[in-house]
Amino acid sequence: MPSLNSISVSQLSRLIGTPDAPVIVDVRIDEDFNDDPYFIPSSYRHPFTSVEQLADRLKGKRVVVACWKGLKLSEGVAAVLRTGGLHAEFLEGGCTGWREAGLPMVPEAKLPERNAEGQTVWVTRHRPKIDRIACPWLIRRFVDPGARFLFVSPGQVEAVAEKFIATPFDIENTFWSHRGDRCSFDTMLDEFELRSEPLDRLATIVRAADTNRHDLAPEAAGLLATSLGLSRMYKDDLQQLEAGMGLYDAFYRWARDATDEGHDWPTASRKG
Repeated sequence: MPSLNSISVSQLSRLIGTPDAPVIVDVRIDEDFNDDPYFIPSSYRHPFTSVEQLADRLKGKRVVVACWKGLKLSEGVAAVLRTGGLHAEFLEGGCTGWREAGLPMVPEAKLPERNAEGQTVWVTRHRPKIDRIACPWLIRRFVDPGARFLFVSPGQVEAVAEKFIATPFDIENTFWSHRGDRCSFDTMLDEFELRSEPLDRLATIVRAADTNRHDLAPEAAGLLATSLGLSRMYKDDLQQLEAGMGLYDAFYRWARDATDEGHDWPTASRKG
C-alpha cells in the first residue's frame, strides 16, 4: 500500500518536463551511485548526512527524495525535510524502480562542470530564435532546473566559455551543436539519453523550423512564427528565454498528450 508521504514512479514521470515538476534530490551513497552513474531527469545529488542544509534552499517548493531502492535513506530524508515545514515525499522504488520502468536517465558523465552555486553554465550567441531557446528549455526541464544561460556576441562565445567556465552550445565546431541535418536539440537528446516519443516529436518540429524544412512537420510554421514574434517583443535575451519557456512547455504538452485532438468549431450545420 502506498505511503501518504510517497510518490510513485509513474506519477513522478508525468510531472518531469513540466513547470509543476518537483525538485528531485538524489541521496544515494557513493557506492550505489557509482554502480549506476545516471540521474533521474532534473535531479541532483546531495549527501543524506547534511540534508538540513537543503531546508532554506527548498523552502516553498515540492520536493521528491530518491535513493537506491526508496527505503531508509529517502524516507528518512523526506521525513527530516518535513520537520522543517517542507512538502517532501520519497520516490517508491527509488532510482532502481525508475530504471526498471525503462524510463530515461541522464548520464552523469555528460553533465558539464557546475559552478560554486551548483549550476551548470551555458553560453551561446545572442538574439536566440529556435534552437537556442529549445535547448535551454530541455536543459532546465530535464537536466538542470537551475542552469544559467549566457547570451553574447557570436565572436565571443568561445572566449566567454573559457573565461567563465561555461559550456558553449549551438555554435559551429563545438560538441553541443548541429550534427549533419540534426539540430543542437537533437544532439542534447542523444547525449543526455532523453529520447522519448514526445521529445522526438518535438525535436522534429524544432528541426523543421530551425532548418526551414517545414515539410518535416506542419507545426514548424507556427513555431517559427511565434519564435520570430518573441524576438521582436523582447530586446533582453533572458526575458525572451523566460517567455520562450512557456512556448516550449505548451509544445511539449501537445506532443505528449494532445496530438490526437483537433478543433472544428463551429461545427458543420446539420440539415433537417
